[in-house]
Amino acid sequence: MKALFIGGTGNISTPVSKLAIAKDIDLYHLNRGNREPVTGVTALKADLRDLARVRKAIAGHKWDVVVNWIAFSPDDIQRDIDLFEGSARQYIFISSASVYQKPPANHVITESTPLRNPYWDYSRNKIDCENLLMSAYRERGFPVTIVRPSHTYYSVIPVSLGGWEEFTVIDRMRKGLPVVVHGDGTSLWTMTHANDFAKGFLGLMDNQHAIGESFHITSDEVLTWNQIYETVARAAGCEAKIVHISSEYISNYADKHNFPTVRGTLLGDKSHSALFDNSKIKRFVPDYVAIIPFSEGIKQTLQWFDADPVRRVVNDETNRFLEGLIETNSRFYLK
Repeated sequence: MKALFIGGTGNISTPVSKLAIAKDIDLYHLNRGNREPVTGVTALKADLRDLARVRKAIAGHKWDVVVNWIAFSPDDIQRDIDLFEGSARQYIFISSASVYQKPPANHVITESTPLRNPYWDYSRNKIDCENLLMSAYRERGFPVTIVRPSHTYYSVIPVSLGGWEEFTVIDRMRKGLPVVVHGDGTSLWTMTHANDFAKGFLGLMDNQHAIGESFHITSDEVLTWNQIYETVARAAGCEAKIVHISSEYISNYADKHNFPTVRGTLLGDKSHSALFDNSKIKRFVPDYVAIIPFSEGIKQTLQWFDADPVRRVVNDETNRFLEGLIETNSRFYLK
């Protein structure tokens, strides 16, 4: 199999790339070359904004699979349709499980759950991308497969505030400082390690039965947000001092203090329970099963952060934001 990953060195795409190489896939990466390359991958260096250079980099190639890990707008999708129509047997678009109906009408999410998110422009753009691709599939057979990850982690800290590429939340926990959990912390959430995700994803690559279909690929483990923060704290060698604050209050406070993405990520995603029915991916990829519990996966993630001081980025602005939230809601502080 000959595959092209646009991007390929991110939180999810790096483990997928490593597994693809282990499976003897002839893998190419098309990106700017700013991150550490994955061993065994053939690098095609180009900035996607420079179409002439992109066309030169891919000239003469035919692909069994093209995967775009970094497409966020319909313009990105139209560019890819123009670039790869006729030269790729399958095009996989990385969407997001945040596209599913918010607030949800049903607590169990399937691929048939309606797509609607009035809170987050990121999700609405992903929906627009999906619609454009499915129109191209219906009208002229463009060979698209849509994949919707949900809170998949490997080299990020998957909490709602103070984490992801930041180390702020871990630094606060280790210093005995309080951390903020949205709501009362009892809503249900699904965490998926990228190494597990990779197994399901590779089963969709060059799978002609997956053309015209959409999939989410998640773990079957379900945790409350309180359990998530407590598990993260244990992995960090400390305890979590949790302050519960409503998602609406956090969002309003964030708007007032110029943290514009918080409203989308909370009201458009994490404040709602997210339980996924994975029967579809298991039908198409019968050997797919997620085996890494969050308690083990987050230990690996924190070991990765602790291995290099450069990775442990503590954001002073985030700290001020969290301290402001806590100060204005001190009556909710659980000592």
